[in-house]
Amino acid sequence: MEALDLARWQFGITTVYHFILVPLTIGLSPLVALMHTVWLRTGKEHWHRLTRFFGKILLINFALGVATGIVQEFQFGMNWSEYSRFVGDIFGAPLAIEALAAFFLESTFLGLWIFGEDRLPKWLHNACIWAVAVGTNLSAYWILSANSWMQHPVGAVFNPETGRAELDGVSGFFEVMTNNTLIAAFAHTVTASFLVAGTFVAGVCGWWIVRSVRAGRTEEARSIWRPGAYLGLVVTLVAGLGVIVSGDVQAKLMYEQQPGKMAAAEAVCEGGEGVGFSLLSIGVPGSNSCEDLHHVLEIPYVTSFLATGSFTGPDSYLPGVADVQEQQMELYGHLDSVDENTELYPNLFISFWSFRLMIGLGIFSAALAVAGLWLLRKGRVTGSTWFSRLCLVALPMPFLASSFGWIFTEMGRQPWVVHPNPANPVDQVMLLTVDGVSTVVEPGTVLLSLVVFTLLYLALGIVWYRLIRRYVREGVEPIERPEAKDVEPEPEPTLSFAY
Repeated sequence: MEALDLARWQFGITTVYHFILVPLTIGLSPLVALMHTVWLRTGKEHWHRLTRFFGKILLINFALGVATGIVQEFQFGMNWSEYSRFVGDIFGAPLAIEALAAFFLESTFLGLWIFGEDRLPKWLHNACIWAVAVGTNLSAYWILSANSWMQHPVGAVFNPETGRAELDGVSGFFEVMTNNTLIAAFAHTVTASFLVAGTFVAGVCGWWIVRSVRAGRTEEARSIWRPGAYLGLVVTLVAGLGVIVSGDVQAKLMYEQQPGKMAAAEAVCEGGEGVGFSLLSIGVPGSNSCEDLHHVLEIPYVTSFLATGSFTGPDSYLPGVADVQEQQMELYGHLDSVDENTELYPNLFISFWSFRLMIGLGIFSAALAVAGLWLLRKGRVTGSTWFSRLCLVALPMPFLASSFGWIFTEMGRQPWVVHPNPANPVDQVMLLTVDGVSTVVEPGTVLLSLVVFTLLYLALGIVWYRLIRRYVREGVEPIERPEAKDVEPEPEPTLSFAY
Protein backbone atom coordinates (compact mmCIF):
# COMPACT_ATOMS: atom_id res chain seq x y z
CA MET A 1 0.00 0.00 0.00
CA GLU A 2 1.11 3.55 -0.68
CA ALA A 3 1.58 6.20 1.98
CA LEU A 4 -1.62 7.89 0.78
CA ASP A 5 -3.78 4.82 1.46
CA LEU A 6 -2.17 4.17 4.84
CA ALA A 7 -2.49 7.83 5.86
CA ARG A 8 -6.17 7.82 4.95
CA TRP A 9 -6.75 4.63 6.95
CA GLN A 10 -4.90 6.06 9.93
CA PHE A 11 -6.79 9.32 9.94
CA GLY A 12 -10.12 7.55 9.37
CA ILE A 13 -9.60 5.06 12.21
CA THR A 14 -8.42 7.62 14.76
CA THR A 15 -11.17 10.07 13.79
CA VAL A 16 -13.99 7.53 14.06
CA TYR A 17 -12.63 6.29 17.40
CA HIS A 18 -12.59 9.87 18.67
CA PHE A 19 -15.93 10.87 17.22
CA ILE A 20 -17.74 8.08 19.06
CA LEU A 21 -17.07 10.07 22.25
CA VAL A 22 -17.70 13.59 20.96
CA PRO A 23 -21.52 13.69 20.67
CA LEU A 24 -22.04 12.44 24.24
CA THR A 25 -19.85 15.21 25.66
CA ILE A 26 -21.56 17.90 23.57
CA GLY A 27 -25.06 16.74 24.49
CA LEU A 28 -24.58 15.49 28.05
CA SER A 29 -22.85 18.59 29.45
CA PRO A 30 -25.96 20.82 29.02
CA LEU A 31 -28.18 18.05 30.43
CA VAL A 32 -26.00 17.69 33.53
CA ALA A 33 -26.01 21.49 33.87
CA LEU A 34 -29.81 21.45 33.62
CA MET A 35 -30.08 18.73 36.30
CA HIS A 36 -27.81 20.73 38.58
CA THR A 37 -29.84 23.90 38.05
CA VAL A 38 -33.15 22.13 38.73
CA TRP A 39 -31.71 20.76 41.97
CA LEU A 40 -30.69 24.25 43.11
CA ARG A 41 -34.05 25.76 42.15
CA THR A 42 -36.26 23.04 43.61
CA GLY A 43 -34.12 21.56 46.37
CA LYS A 44 -35.22 18.06 45.34
CA GLU A 45 -32.47 15.66 46.30
CA HIS A 46 -33.03 13.20 43.45
CA TRP A 47 -31.83 15.81 40.97
CA HIS A 48 -28.64 16.16 42.99
CA ARG A 49 -28.12 12.41 42.88
CA LEU A 50 -28.71 12.33 39.12
CA THR A 51 -26.31 15.25 38.65
CA ARG A 52 -23.55 13.42 40.49
CA PHE A 53 -24.31 10.17 38.68
CA PHE A 54 -24.22 11.55 35.14
CA GLY A 55 -21.44 13.98 36.09
CA LYS A 56 -19.13 10.99 36.56
CA ILE A 57 -20.09 9.68 33.13
CA LEU A 58 -19.40 13.12 31.63
CA LEU A 59 -15.97 13.25 33.26
CA ILE A 60 -14.99 9.81 31.93
CA ASN A 61 -16.17 10.64 28.44
CA PHE A 62 -14.43 14.03 28.44
CA ALA A 63 -11.12 12.58 29.62
CA LEU A 64 -11.09 9.82 27.00
CA GLY A 65 -12.23 12.30 24.34
CA VAL A 66 -9.20 14.50 25.05
CA ALA A 67 -6.85 11.52 24.96
CA THR A 68 -8.16 10.30 21.60
CA GLY A 69 -8.54 13.75 20.01
CA ILE A 70 -5.09 15.19 20.54
CA VAL A 71 -3.63 12.91 17.86
CA GLN A 72 -5.69 14.51 15.09
CA GLU A 73 -3.78 17.79 14.96
CA PHE A 74 -0.40 16.04 14.89
CA GLN A 75 -1.43 14.11 11.80
CA PHE A 76 -2.07 17.35 9.93
CA GLY A 77 1.57 18.32 10.29
CA MET A 78 2.99 14.84 9.62
CA ASN A 79 1.08 12.57 7.25
CA TRP A 80 -0.78 15.53 5.71
CA SER A 81 1.93 18.16 5.66
CA GLU A 82 1.19 19.18 2.06
CA TYR A 83 -2.43 19.76 3.04
CA SER A 84 -1.35 21.84 6.04
CA ARG A 85 1.01 23.87 3.86
CA PHE A 86 -1.82 24.64 1.42
CA VAL A 87 -4.59 25.52 3.92
CA GLY A 88 -2.67 26.38 7.10
CA ASP A 89 -3.43 30.09 6.83
CA ILE A 90 -7.17 29.34 7.06
CA PHE A 91 -7.38 26.01 8.81
CA GLY A 92 -5.03 26.90 11.65
CA ALA A 93 -7.01 29.88 12.93
CA PRO A 94 -10.22 28.04 14.00
CA LEU A 95 -8.19 25.20 15.56
CA ALA A 96 -6.09 27.67 17.56
CA ILE A 97 -9.16 29.57 18.74
CA GLU A 98 -10.86 26.28 19.65
CA ALA A 99 -7.94 25.33 21.88
CA LEU A 100 -7.51 28.76 23.51
CA ALA A 101 -11.10 29.97 23.82
CA ALA A 102 -13.15 26.78 24.06
CA PHE A 103 -11.12 23.76 25.18
CA PHE A 104 -9.38 25.61 28.01
CA LEU A 105 -12.76 27.03 29.04
CA GLU A 106 -14.46 23.66 29.32
CA SER A 107 -11.51 21.81 30.86
CA THR A 108 -10.81 24.49 33.47
CA PHE A 109 -14.40 24.87 34.62
CA LEU A 110 -14.96 21.11 34.55
CA GLY A 111 -12.17 20.80 37.10
CA LEU A 112 -13.67 23.56 39.22
CA TRP A 113 -17.07 21.88 39.06
CA ILE A 114 -15.76 18.43 39.96
CA PHE A 115 -13.70 19.50 42.97
CA GLY A 116 -15.52 22.64 44.05
CA GLU A 117 -18.93 21.45 45.25
CA ASP A 118 -18.19 22.11 48.94
CA ARG A 119 -15.69 24.89 48.30
CA LEU A 120 -17.52 27.29 45.97
CA PRO A 121 -20.79 29.18 46.48
CA LYS A 122 -23.67 27.17 45.03
CA TRP A 123 -24.45 29.69 42.31
CA LEU A 124 -20.81 29.83 41.24
CA HIS A 125 -20.51 26.04 41.29
CA ASN A 126 -23.58 25.84 39.06
CA ALA A 127 -22.14 28.48 36.73
CA CYS A 128 -19.04 26.30 36.30
CA ILE A 129 -20.98 23.42 34.74
CA TRP A 130 -22.82 25.83 32.46
CA ALA A 131 -19.43 27.18 31.37
CA VAL A 132 -18.47 23.59 30.53
CA ALA A 133 -21.65 23.20 28.47
CA VAL A 134 -20.97 26.44 26.61
CA GLY A 135 -17.34 25.46 26.06
CA THR A 136 -18.13 22.05 24.57
CA ASN A 137 -20.54 23.58 22.09
CA LEU A 138 -18.11 26.38 21.23
CA SER A 139 -15.49 23.71 20.57
CA ALA A 140 -17.90 22.02 18.19
CA TYR A 141 -18.50 25.30 16.38
CA TRP A 142 -14.82 26.10 15.86
CA ILE A 143 -13.93 22.57 14.76
CA LEU A 144 -16.87 22.49 12.36
CA SER A 145 -15.90 25.88 10.96
CA ALA A 146 -12.60 24.37 9.83
CA ASN A 147 -14.26 21.23 8.49
CA SER A 148 -17.02 23.14 6.74
CA TRP A 149 -14.44 25.26 4.97
CA MET A 150 -12.98 22.04 3.55
CA GLN A 151 -16.47 21.11 2.35
CA HIS A 152 -17.24 24.56 0.92
CA PRO A 153 -14.29 27.00 0.88
CA VAL A 154 -15.22 30.66 1.29
CA GLY A 155 -13.38 33.80 2.34
CA ALA A 156 -10.12 32.66 0.77
CA VAL A 157 -7.96 33.53 -2.20
CA PHE A 158 -5.20 31.61 -3.94
CA ASN A 159 -1.72 33.13 -3.79
CA PRO A 160 0.15 32.03 -6.94
CA GLU A 161 3.50 33.14 -5.50
CA THR A 162 3.31 30.83 -2.49
CA GLY A 163 0.95 28.24 -3.98
CA ARG A 164 -1.25 28.47 -0.89
CA ALA A 165 -4.84 29.35 -0.02
CA GLU A 166 -4.95 32.42 2.21
CA LEU A 167 -7.62 34.29 4.15
CA ASP A 168 -9.06 37.25 2.28
CA GLY A 169 -8.49 39.66 5.16
CA VAL A 170 -10.79 40.21 8.11
CA SER A 171 -13.87 39.94 5.91
CA GLY A 172 -12.64 36.53 4.76
CA PHE A 173 -12.40 35.35 8.36
CA PHE A 174 -16.00 36.37 9.01
CA GLU A 175 -17.05 34.59 5.82
CA VAL A 176 -15.45 31.42 7.17
CA MET A 177 -17.22 31.87 10.50
CA THR A 178 -20.63 32.45 8.87
CA ASN A 179 -20.32 29.85 6.12
CA ASN A 180 -23.82 28.50 5.38
CA THR A 181 -22.30 25.00 5.32
CA LEU A 182 -21.05 25.62 8.87
CA ILE A 183 -24.43 26.83 10.14
CA ALA A 184 -26.20 23.76 8.73
CA ALA A 185 -23.50 21.35 9.96
CA PHE A 186 -23.45 22.86 13.47
CA ALA A 187 -27.24 22.63 13.82
CA HIS A 188 -27.22 19.02 12.64
CA THR A 189 -24.26 18.04 14.84
CA VAL A 190 -25.65 19.62 18.00
CA THR A 191 -29.14 18.16 17.58
CA ALA A 192 -27.57 14.75 16.87
CA SER A 193 -25.47 15.14 20.03
CA PHE A 194 -28.58 15.88 22.09
CA LEU A 195 -30.14 12.78 20.53
CA VAL A 196 -27.14 10.73 21.68
CA ALA A 197 -27.19 12.21 25.19
CA GLY A 198 -30.98 12.01 25.53
CA THR A 199 -30.98 8.36 24.47
CA PHE A 200 -28.12 7.65 26.86
CA VAL A 201 -29.85 9.26 29.85
CA ALA A 202 -33.21 7.68 28.99
CA GLY A 203 -31.67 4.26 28.34
CA VAL A 204 -29.67 4.16 31.55
CA CYS A 205 -32.51 5.49 33.71
CA GLY A 206 -35.04 3.21 31.99
CA TRP A 207 -32.84 0.19 32.63
CA TRP A 208 -32.57 1.20 36.30
CA ILE A 209 -36.34 1.67 36.55
CA VAL A 210 -36.98 -1.91 35.48
CA ARG A 211 -34.19 -3.21 37.67
CA SER A 212 -35.44 -1.31 40.74
CA VAL A 213 -39.07 -2.35 40.26
CA ARG A 214 -38.16 -6.02 39.85
CA ALA A 215 -36.01 -5.80 42.99
CA GLY A 216 -38.93 -4.39 44.99
CA ARG A 217 -37.57 -0.84 45.14
CA THR A 218 -40.50 0.80 43.39
CA GLU A 219 -40.15 4.06 45.31
CA GLU A 220 -36.54 4.42 44.20
CA ALA A 221 -37.60 3.84 40.61
CA ARG A 222 -40.35 6.45 40.85
CA SER A 223 -38.52 9.11 42.87
CA ILE A 224 -35.02 8.95 41.35
CA TRP A 225 -34.88 7.20 38.00
CA ARG A 226 -38.23 8.18 36.49
CA PRO A 227 -37.48 11.97 36.47
CA GLY A 228 -34.14 11.30 34.79
CA ALA A 229 -35.69 8.96 32.24
CA TYR A 230 -38.46 11.41 31.45
CA LEU A 231 -35.95 14.20 30.88
CA GLY A 232 -33.94 11.96 28.55
CA LEU A 233 -37.03 10.84 26.64
CA VAL A 234 -38.28 14.38 26.06
CA VAL A 235 -34.82 15.50 24.93
CA THR A 236 -34.62 12.48 22.60
CA LEU A 237 -37.97 13.31 21.04
CA VAL A 238 -37.22 17.02 20.54
CA ALA A 239 -33.67 16.36 19.35
CA GLY A 240 -34.93 13.74 16.90
CA LEU A 241 -37.20 16.30 15.29
CA GLY A 242 -34.29 18.75 15.21
CA VAL A 243 -32.08 16.16 13.49
CA ILE A 244 -34.72 15.62 10.80
CA VAL A 245 -35.20 19.33 10.10
CA SER A 246 -31.48 20.22 10.19
CA GLY A 247 -30.62 17.15 8.13
CA ASP A 248 -33.11 18.16 5.46
CA VAL A 249 -31.59 21.65 5.29
CA GLN A 250 -28.08 20.22 5.13
CA ALA A 251 -28.99 17.72 2.40
CA LYS A 252 -30.51 20.43 0.20
CA LEU A 253 -27.34 22.46 0.66
CA MET A 254 -25.19 19.47 -0.28
CA TYR A 255 -27.10 19.03 -3.52
CA GLU A 256 -25.97 22.54 -4.43
CA GLN A 257 -22.41 22.39 -3.12
CA GLN A 258 -21.44 18.73 -3.48
CA PRO A 259 -23.81 17.09 -5.96
CA GLY A 260 -21.48 14.11 -6.30
CA LYS A 261 -21.83 13.29 -2.60
CA MET A 262 -25.62 13.22 -2.67
CA ALA A 263 -25.76 11.44 -6.04
CA ALA A 264 -23.58 8.70 -4.59
CA ALA A 265 -25.62 8.60 -1.37
CA GLU A 266 -28.80 7.99 -3.37
CA ALA A 267 -27.07 5.80 -5.98
CA VAL A 268 -28.32 8.14 -8.71
CA CYS A 269 -26.13 7.24 -11.66
CA GLU A 270 -28.02 9.01 -14.42
CA GLY A 271 -29.58 12.40 -13.68
CA GLY A 272 -33.11 13.34 -14.57
CA GLU A 273 -36.45 14.65 -13.36
CA GLY A 274 -38.55 12.98 -10.70
CA VAL A 275 -35.68 10.88 -9.34
CA GLY A 276 -36.76 8.09 -6.99
CA PHE A 277 -35.37 7.18 -3.57
CA SER A 278 -33.45 3.89 -3.63
CA LEU A 279 -34.33 1.48 -0.83
CA LEU A 280 -32.03 -1.25 -2.14
CA SER A 281 -29.36 -1.27 -4.82
CA ILE A 282 -27.10 -4.16 -5.81
CA GLY A 283 -23.63 -3.73 -7.24
CA VAL A 284 -20.55 -5.75 -8.06
CA PRO A 285 -18.31 -6.09 -4.95
CA GLY A 286 -15.27 -3.82 -5.17
CA SER A 287 -16.62 -1.88 -8.13
CA ASN A 288 -17.20 1.87 -8.03
CA SER A 289 -18.75 2.02 -11.48
CA CYS A 290 -22.34 2.98 -12.14
CA GLU A 291 -22.47 0.33 -14.85
CA ASP A 292 -22.26 -2.34 -12.15
CA LEU A 293 -25.03 -0.82 -10.00
CA HIS A 294 -28.68 -1.85 -10.29
CA HIS A 295 -31.70 -0.51 -8.39
CA VAL A 296 -33.94 -3.20 -6.93
CA LEU A 297 -36.41 -1.20 -4.81
CA GLU A 298 -37.10 2.51 -4.98
CA ILE A 299 -39.83 5.01 -4.18
CA PRO A 300 -40.53 7.20 -7.23
CA TYR A 301 -39.96 10.98 -7.14
CA VAL A 302 -38.90 11.09 -3.45
CA THR A 303 -35.24 12.01 -3.93
CA SER A 304 -36.12 14.91 -6.23
CA PHE A 305 -38.64 16.18 -3.69
CA LEU A 306 -36.16 15.96 -0.81
CA ALA A 307 -33.53 17.82 -2.82
CA THR A 308 -35.59 20.44 -4.62
CA GLY A 309 -39.09 20.46 -3.11
CA SER A 310 -40.57 19.37 -6.46
CA PHE A 311 -41.71 15.88 -7.39
CA THR A 312 -41.70 16.35 -11.17
CA GLY A 313 -40.90 18.92 -13.84
CA PRO A 314 -37.74 20.86 -14.65
CA ASP A 315 -37.39 22.07 -11.07
CA SER A 316 -37.03 18.45 -9.90
CA TYR A 317 -33.97 17.74 -12.05
CA LEU A 318 -30.98 16.22 -10.26
CA PRO A 319 -27.55 15.38 -11.68
CA GLY A 320 -26.35 11.80 -11.46
CA VAL A 321 -22.90 10.42 -10.77
CA ALA A 322 -22.13 10.27 -14.51
CA ASP A 323 -23.17 13.91 -14.91
CA VAL A 324 -20.99 14.97 -11.99
CA GLN A 325 -18.02 13.10 -13.43
CA GLU A 326 -18.43 14.83 -16.77
CA GLN A 327 -18.84 18.28 -15.22
CA GLN A 328 -15.88 17.85 -12.89
CA MET A 329 -13.64 16.62 -15.69
CA GLU A 330 -14.50 19.71 -17.74
CA LEU A 331 -13.62 22.00 -14.84
CA TYR A 332 -10.68 20.20 -13.26
CA GLY A 333 -9.35 17.81 -15.88
CA HIS A 334 -6.37 20.13 -16.33
CA LEU A 335 -4.99 19.40 -12.85
CA ASP A 336 -1.73 17.46 -12.74
CA SER A 337 -3.20 14.69 -10.56
CA VAL A 338 -6.21 14.11 -12.83
CA ASP A 339 -6.19 11.87 -15.88
CA GLU A 340 -8.89 10.22 -17.95
CA ASN A 341 -9.22 7.36 -15.45
CA THR A 342 -9.61 9.57 -12.38
CA GLU A 343 -12.98 9.21 -10.62
CA LEU A 344 -14.06 12.65 -9.45
CA TYR A 345 -16.93 11.32 -7.35
CA PRO A 346 -16.96 9.45 -4.00
CA ASN A 347 -17.12 5.73 -3.36
CA LEU A 348 -20.66 4.59 -4.18
CA PHE A 349 -20.83 1.69 -1.72
CA ILE A 350 -19.58 3.67 1.31
CA SER A 351 -21.67 6.75 0.54
CA PHE A 352 -24.85 4.74 -0.10
CA TRP A 353 -24.73 2.60 3.04
CA SER A 354 -23.23 5.10 5.49
CA PHE A 355 -26.04 7.51 4.57
CA ARG A 356 -28.70 4.86 5.20
CA LEU A 357 -27.16 3.55 8.41
CA MET A 358 -26.94 7.12 9.71
CA ILE A 359 -30.69 7.48 9.22
CA GLY A 360 -31.80 3.93 9.97
CA LEU A 361 -30.07 3.52 13.32
CA GLY A 362 -31.90 6.58 14.63
CA ILE A 363 -35.12 4.54 14.59
CA PHE A 364 -34.04 2.84 17.84
CA SER A 365 -33.97 6.19 19.66
CA ALA A 366 -37.42 6.99 18.30
CA ALA A 367 -38.74 3.60 19.46
CA LEU A 368 -37.30 4.17 22.95
CA ALA A 369 -38.84 7.66 23.16
CA VAL A 370 -42.31 6.47 22.14
CA ALA A 371 -42.28 3.36 24.36
CA GLY A 372 -40.80 5.18 27.35
CA LEU A 373 -43.17 8.14 27.27
CA TRP A 374 -46.12 5.74 27.07
CA LEU A 375 -44.98 3.39 29.86
CA LEU A 376 -43.94 6.21 32.23
CA ARG A 377 -46.98 8.44 31.69
CA LYS A 378 -48.82 9.89 34.70
CA GLY A 379 -46.22 8.90 37.26
CA ARG A 380 -46.07 5.23 36.29
CA VAL A 381 -43.00 2.98 36.44
CA THR A 382 -42.56 -0.39 34.79
CA GLY A 383 -40.87 -3.69 35.41
CA SER A 384 -41.24 -4.92 31.84
CA THR A 385 -38.23 -6.93 30.75
CA TRP A 386 -38.72 -5.99 27.09
CA PHE A 387 -38.42 -2.29 27.97
CA SER A 388 -35.16 -2.95 29.79
CA ARG A 389 -33.84 -4.76 26.72
CA LEU A 390 -34.99 -1.94 24.45
CA CYS A 391 -33.07 0.51 26.65
CA LEU A 392 -29.87 -1.53 26.32
CA VAL A 393 -30.27 -2.06 22.58
CA ALA A 394 -31.03 1.62 21.95
CA LEU A 395 -28.01 2.89 23.92
CA PRO A 396 -25.27 2.37 21.29
CA MET A 397 -27.41 3.09 18.22
CA PRO A 398 -27.19 6.92 18.10
CA PHE A 399 -23.43 6.64 18.73
CA LEU A 400 -23.15 4.44 15.65
CA ALA A 401 -25.53 6.65 13.66
CA SER A 402 -23.38 9.71 14.40
CA SER A 403 -20.23 7.84 13.40
CA PHE A 404 -21.74 6.73 10.11
CA GLY A 405 -22.86 10.30 9.53
CA TRP A 406 -19.30 11.50 10.02
CA ILE A 407 -18.00 8.79 7.66
CA PHE A 408 -20.53 9.90 5.05
CA THR A 409 -19.54 13.55 5.46
CA GLU A 410 -15.83 12.89 5.07
CA MET A 411 -15.82 10.05 2.55
CA GLY A 412 -18.48 11.78 0.48
CA ARG A 413 -16.11 14.69 -0.12
CA GLN A 414 -13.58 12.43 -1.85
CA PRO A 415 -11.51 12.59 -3.96
CA TRP A 416 -11.17 16.16 -2.67
CA VAL A 417 -9.72 17.09 0.69
CA VAL A 418 -10.72 20.70 -0.07
CA HIS A 419 -13.80 20.50 -2.26
CA PRO A 420 -14.09 23.16 -5.01
CA ASN A 421 -16.70 25.83 -4.46
CA PRO A 422 -19.12 25.45 -7.40
CA ALA A 423 -20.08 29.12 -7.13
CA ASN A 424 -16.52 30.09 -8.05
CA PRO A 425 -14.94 27.10 -9.78
CA VAL A 426 -11.87 28.86 -11.18
CA ASP A 427 -10.38 30.41 -8.05
CA GLN A 428 -8.04 27.42 -7.50
CA VAL A 429 -8.92 27.11 -3.81
CA MET A 430 -9.20 23.34 -4.04
CA LEU A 431 -7.02 20.35 -3.24
CA LEU A 432 -7.22 16.70 -4.21
CA THR A 433 -6.58 14.24 -1.40
CA VAL A 434 -3.72 12.70 -3.33
CA ASP A 435 -2.00 16.12 -3.34
CA GLY A 436 -2.43 16.66 0.40
CA VAL A 437 -0.34 13.76 1.68
CA SER A 438 3.26 14.27 2.76
CA THR A 439 5.91 13.68 0.10
CA VAL A 440 8.61 12.58 2.56
CA VAL A 441 6.87 10.24 5.02
CA GLU A 442 7.58 6.63 4.05
CA PRO A 443 4.79 3.99 3.91
CA GLY A 444 6.55 1.90 6.55
CA THR A 445 6.49 4.79 9.00
CA VAL A 446 2.78 5.39 8.43
CA LEU A 447 2.06 1.66 8.74
CA LEU A 448 3.89 1.42 12.06
CA SER A 449 2.05 4.42 13.51
CA LEU A 450 -1.23 3.09 12.12
CA VAL A 451 -0.79 -0.21 13.97
CA VAL A 452 0.32 1.52 17.19
CA PHE A 453 -2.54 4.03 17.18
CA THR A 454 -5.14 1.38 16.35
CA LEU A 455 -4.03 -0.85 19.24
CA LEU A 456 -3.73 2.11 21.60
CA TYR A 457 -7.17 3.40 20.70
CA LEU A 458 -8.59 -0.10 21.09
CA ALA A 459 -7.16 -0.23 24.62
CA LEU A 460 -8.59 3.21 25.40
CA GLY A 461 -11.95 2.10 24.02
CA ILE A 462 -11.97 -0.88 26.36
CA VAL A 463 -11.06 1.36 29.30
CA TRP A 464 -13.86 3.77 28.34
CA TYR A 465 -16.44 0.98 28.11
CA ARG A 466 -15.42 -0.66 31.38
CA LEU A 467 -15.48 2.65 33.28
CA ILE A 468 -18.87 3.64 31.88
CA ARG A 469 -20.26 0.17 32.64
CA ARG A 470 -18.85 0.23 36.16
CA TYR A 471 -20.35 3.56 37.18
CA VAL A 472 -23.66 2.92 35.45
CA ARG A 473 -24.05 -0.36 37.33
CA GLU A 474 -23.15 1.33 40.62
CA GLY A 475 -26.19 3.58 40.31
CA VAL A 476 -26.90 6.28 42.87
CA GLU A 477 -27.05 6.22 46.62
CA PRO A 478 -30.57 6.05 48.09
CA ILE A 479 -31.96 9.41 49.11
CA GLU A 480 -32.76 8.16 52.59
CA ARG A 481 -30.13 5.97 54.19
CA PRO A 482 -30.61 4.30 57.60
CA GLU A 483 -28.11 5.72 60.05
CA ALA A 484 -26.57 3.29 62.52
CA LYS A 485 -25.90 4.76 65.95
CA ASP A 486 -22.40 4.84 67.41
CA VAL A 487 -20.88 3.55 64.20
CA GLU A 488 -18.06 5.35 62.46
CA PRO A 489 -18.90 6.21 58.83
CA GLU A 490 -17.01 4.25 56.22
CA PRO A 491 -14.23 6.24 54.54
CA GLU A 492 -14.69 7.26 50.95
CA PRO A 493 -12.77 5.19 48.38
CA THR A 494 -9.40 6.76 47.75
CA LEU A 495 -9.29 5.84 44.08
CA SER A 496 -12.58 7.22 42.88
CA PHE A 497 -13.84 10.36 41.23
CA ALA A 498 -14.10 13.32 43.55
CA TYR A 499 -17.54 14.32 42.34
